[in-house]
Amino acid sequence: MKFQFIPREPFVKLVKKQLSEWNLFEKLWLVTFTAVNIYLFFAWHDTLIGLVASLTGMVCVVLTTKGKISSFYFGLINILAYSYVAWKSAYYGDVALNMLYFLPMTFLGIYYWKRNNNKNKNEVIVRRLKWNERIIWLAASLAVSVGLGFLLRLFNDTLPFVDSVTTVFSIVATILLTKRSKDQWFYWVMVDVWSIVMWVYIFLRDGNDVSMLVMWSAYLVNAIYGYYNWRKMEKENEK
Repeated sequence: MKFQFIPREPFVKLVKKQLSEWNLFEKLWLVTFTAVNIYLFFAWHDTLIGLVASLTGMVCVVLTTKGKISSFYFGLINILAYSYVAWKSAYYGDVALNMLYFLPMTFLGIYYWKRNNNKNKNEVIVRRLKWNERIIWLAASLAVSVGLGFLLRLFNDTLPFVDSVTTVFSIVATILLTKRSKDQWFYWVMVDVWSIVMWVYIFLRDGNDVSMLVMWSAYLVNAIYGYYNWRKMEKENEK
């Protein structure tokens, strides 16, 4: 007996349909970032796993700015690849964060976003925190970051307090991401800034993992754009 797989929609047609929902900035941003990353991969003889982590991570965050549930699928690949690179660089806080937290939260995010999706526009329905909630989340994040920093220093972490801030703020940002809150972007900006500091240190020390530095720099720009786009989505949802 012969089994034939007939796709419901040809791959090229599917890609065109997805890209038709992207504006010019988003298309140019993704193409430019991909080209730069591939160039640096060959110029600096970077690792292939680092390139995979960087590219899948970028696609993931761009799709997140657009409120697309497909962002989680690219994020899954990024989590596995990035965890390996972070382990090799002795950023153990990042490794634990990705494997013990981001990985299960990815599946949780898929579940909640599917339940709160705008069917007409195929994007998630955006919400926001109240001011008292914002103050509580920020105060708790800073307090836990200090405590975790002292703990990571006991394990000879490369940059314990910077690593702790990126770890804790990433946890909070992911919770807010799952809750569909636009306030997540403030935490992502902070994570991106301090992650750039971490990987600049590695680059200056060892001269490698340049793909990680480029990735986090791109994330920072993307997070700023994400806040802008989610504000616009929020206003459209309210209408």
